Amino acid sequence: MSNREQIVQIIDQLPDYKLSTLLVFLKGMAFDDDLEDDLFCERLYQSYLDDPDPDKHETISLEDLMKQEGIEA
Repeated sequence: MSNREQIVQIIDQLPDYKLSTLLVFLKGMAFDDDLEDDLFCERLYQSYLDDPDPDKHETISLEDLMKQEGIEA
């Protein structure tokens, strides 16, 4: 059974009072790219937290970064 078929089967078993909440959720999934962005950012942040590099907390100034990248203000 495909994912779509499983989803339809679950929806068919839901009581009517839960369908309006599900509809709002599905509309958000269909049109909201922010969710994907949030998930990407969460994975990026978690990757940073899990990084064992002891120098990961070191910072540089914006000016130094611009010089390093060859950007002039």
